[in-house]
Amino acid sequence: MKHVTWRLRDARTRAVALVAAGALTLPVVAATTSTAQEAEPQQDDDYSVLVVGRTLGFRHGSIVPGTTAIIQLGEQNGFDVDVWDPAQPTRTLPSTPFTSAADLAQYDAIVFLSPVDGTNNPANPPLLNDSEFAAFQGYIRNGGGFAGIHAATDTMHNRPWYGQLVGAYFVNHPAIQGARLVVADRAHPSTAHLETVWNRNDEWYNFNLNPRGNVHVLLTIDERSYSPGSGTMGTDHPMAWCHTFEGGRSWYTALGHTNQSYADPAFLQHILGGIEWAAGAAGGDCGGTDWEHFEKVTLDANTRFPSELDVADDGRVFFIEMGERSQASTPANLKVVDPATQTTSVVDTVDVYTGIATGNAQEDGLLGLALDPDFASNDWLYLYRSVPGPVTCPPSDVPAGSCGVNRLSRFTLTAEGLTEEKAVLDVTVQREQCCHEAGSLEFDRFGNLYISTGDDTNPFESQGYVPIDERPGRQPFDAQRTSANTDDLRGKILRITPTDSGGYTVPAGNLFPPGTPQTRPEIYAMGFRNPFRIETDPETGALYAADYGPDAGGPNADRGPEGRVEWNVVEPGNYGWPYCHAGGAYRDWTFPSGPAGATFDCANPVNESPNNTGMTQLPPVVDPEVWYGRLPFAGGGANVPDIGTGGAPTAGPVYRYDAELESLSSRQWPESYDGRAFFGEWGRTSNNLYTFVLDDDQQVQEINPLFHGVLNPWTRPHEMVFGPDGALYVIKWGHTFGTTGVSTIHRVDYTGGPTCDERDIGASTVVIGGVDTGVPNRVGGASCSINQLIDDDPDSWPNHGEFVRHVEEAANYFVARGLITDRQKGTIVRTAAASDIG
Repeated sequence: MKHVTWRLRDARTRAVALVAAGALTLPVVAATTSTAQEAEPQQDDDYSVLVVGRTLGFRHGSIVPGTTAIIQLGEQNGFDVDVWDPAQPTRTLPSTPFTSAADLAQYDAIVFLSPVDGTNNPANPPLLNDSEFAAFQGYIRNGGGFAGIHAATDTMHNRPWYGQLVGAYFVNHPAIQGARLVVADRAHPSTAHLETVWNRNDEWYNFNLNPRGNVHVLLTIDERSYSPGSGTMGTDHPMAWCHTFEGGRSWYTALGHTNQSYADPAFLQHILGGIEWAAGAAGGDCGGTDWEHFEKVTLDANTRFPSELDVADDGRVFFIEMGERSQASTPANLKVVDPATQTTSVVDTVDVYTGIATGNAQEDGLLGLALDPDFASNDWLYLYRSVPGPVTCPPSDVPAGSCGVNRLSRFTLTAEGLTEEKAVLDVTVQREQCCHEAGSLEFDRFGNLYISTGDDTNPFESQGYVPIDERPGRQPFDAQRTSANTDDLRGKILRITPTDSGGYTVPAGNLFPPGTPQTRPEIYAMGFRNPFRIETDPETGALYAADYGPDAGGPNADRGPEGRVEWNVVEPGNYGWPYCHAGGAYRDWTFPSGPAGATFDCANPVNESPNNTGMTQLPPVVDPEVWYGRLPFAGGGANVPDIGTGGAPTAGPVYRYDAELESLSSRQWPESYDGRAFFGEWGRTSNNLYTFVLDDDQQVQEINPLFHGVLNPWTRPHEMVFGPDGALYVIKWGHTFGTTGVSTIHRVDYTGGPTCDERDIGASTVVIGGVDTGVPNRVGGASCSINQLIDDDPDSWPNHGEFVRHVEEAANYFVARGLITDRQKGTIVRTAAASDIG
């Protein structure tokens, strides 16, 4: 978009246009009856800001240096500053500027700089009296911008509308001290200049509520990095945020108590970006954690045992069902959701084995699905499944026992279904006992295919600790023969490069170079129990995996720690199972009843099991990135407090934003999520989704809740992927694993609209081709004003009709959001039709 920005000739002309637009204090004004008028072009750096430092209660010493700093920012960045603060007599306006919404319309943004009024005591008068407050409401509702700094949350406690605008109210604070802030949005102009972690000294506010869900969070503070005192917010403590509100823009930062803040370049850029966004002088999306901008769409509400899904470039959603339980041979479905009709059909079936049934642990079947990176042209897809029928057991399993294979195959999808099967890779598994097959498939950006495999070991006779039973005939109860066996493909993440002929090669850089004795070159990483879901970053190729842990409810001095789980950015290495897991080391144990042996050495693990066919000396154990489990963080049961307790991790995708997808109808999630890793705790039914904020070194710096309190239930999130449309696709298992029940396929759309980066200053009304329509220039969705969405650059349009249709589409966008009336839409469209654009 190349919208030209405009300013009416003077404040009086602007006021006339606003009055003509109708009732100024209502969210949607009455239809305009004004005559469209010529507007005067203005320079992009010509706009005005009002700074309100007036106080009726406690007065911050930083108001004067803060005012000085904003005036200087205006001089350096092209905006004029008026001040309303009688305590600064040489700067202040002679009287209140809050006389009417029309008078306030001369300002592109109003900045509240710690204007404390003492209304936390209801007996005190508010900062703005009733008429002033009505003018302020009208200003915001007609597209005005608000920026609040520090104690802007400590004013007008007795006006709930203001609390909604600013996002929360101040409650208390500890002493001034240093703390660690984490940047939640590195795309917004107020935070884009910052590194992921920002350490600074300030006064840290606690609020009456957590605004996440109603605003878009830009910064959070780590309460572990300072002494928060009483009234703490807990693991999710926002400190800066923004949102669109009733047609206007609102931005707030809790920072800025100290005088020194206003000489800090990083902080000054922070407030400059906030003021510019509020004024429309800088673009940016402010809907990423404002849950009203998301919609949960059900694609299929009647699927049984869905395991994995993938989305084709044309929008088709392919997913697999594992197959009915406890069958020696049963058909399992490959299904597809048609994006045009939103109906599901069976593409084809494949026969699978699901015969083992130990309690709820029924984990065989059709397990993994991945579309070939060139699926659009070659129609190849890969399935990982438990093949019916026996095979000879390997030396590590029970001699002459019951074994089978889990097979990776490539198929060609045709109108007749799946054809031309190419068996790519077999993983031999025992079929005497359950559990842990994993089976997730994931391509990276380089064309390598990752396959996750479980430890294929029964966990139910080791009292919830590590199954390392070395007695003869007990091989299915010894995970040393698989996960800790360098010559076995189980309990691993494998990496291969499929070839066009249907085979594979081994890429360089796996854990063991080809030819290394007693190893398999396909092994990328080892030492996993059940890496149920793996994902790769589509931009960097980095691999992410979550690994389940054992079930013990508490630690045992003779056995080791309680049940824990972990999440990792996976590189070639040994992740520890069954000797070490999730930050803890287990003890050797003589089955069935002891005694306990030495604690395993995570730095120098040794596999001396008689069932081991690989190397004895193993690579050192990689420390987990994130781990938690059955005990709370406060009791030493996690290395992060944010997720709480649990035991069923689901690794989700890493999101990558694509600017080319931006449109009024786009489902794409906003840029603020770019580079975030998604995560779910499968064991919960709600409030169980999270995003991980990663720094440039792929270290987790913060864990933020996703959709907590809304869009529930998320009963057991089983799989999450982002499609090529930028929407999130989720398998919701919906019931206990292994039991009969119905599962659901959902799509989560972002409905906040496109992100507008064009400057939109000076015009408080909609201007088309230099003609003022008199319709308030409101902000809709999470970013764009009407002027920003209407591209009236003549060079953009091949003909007039296309331009008028574009304007009508943009106007409909605001009608649908209740921000303009049908009559106001008519005024906008008629003005476009009367222009000579296109």
